[in-house]
Amino acid sequence: MVKKLSKIAAKKAASPAGLLDSQLANSVKDSAQQIWLAGMGAFAKAQAEGGKVFDALVKEGVSLQRKTQAVAEEKLSDVTGKMSSMASEVTTKAGASWDKLENIFEERTAKALGKLGVPTAKDVAELTRRVEELSAAVAKLSKSSPKAATPAKAPAKKAAAKPAASAPAKKAAAKPATKRAPAKKAAPAASAPAA
Repeated sequence: MVKKLSKIAAKKAASPAGLLDSQLANSVKDSAQQIWLAGMGAFAKAQAEGGKVFDALVKEGVSLQRKTQAVAEEKLSDVTGKMSSMASEVTTKAGASWDKLENIFEERTAKALGKLGVPTAKDVAELTRRVEELSAAVAKLSKSSPKAATPAKAPAKKAAAKPAASAPAKKAAAKPATKRAPAKKAAPAASAPAA
């Protein structure tokens, strides 16, 4: 087939009109060959520089990732700071609310205990102080008059000499006295002039 085409091209080349056709065919052929060679060169160059371009794109991607990561960490630290400050504010407000609630509870409990006649720590401290003052006064009186101290000891000895059967009666008698603690509030006023 190639031989036939060559013969036909040679016949046409011999003719004057064929000469123009053969020149046109040669220029098209040369042009097609140059296009083919340019494509092959571009392919070779792309293949050779493709690795370089790929590496450059990877480097740009890494730098972009670092920048994005730095911005994200900065935003995260800002958000973390804001959240911790909000948490501390909420904790402070909650603590203040608990303190108020605790004070209200203590006041109401003290008021209820006062209505029931339960002495407060302040009342007990005052009674303790007065008992100590009275003990000191009794000690002074006992040192100044030894005769007055002797009769007080004698009834105590008689009570100790009684049989053990009367001990439950003493305990029963002592219990109502402790239940009447609110009635003892009037007693300190009577002891005040003696002191």
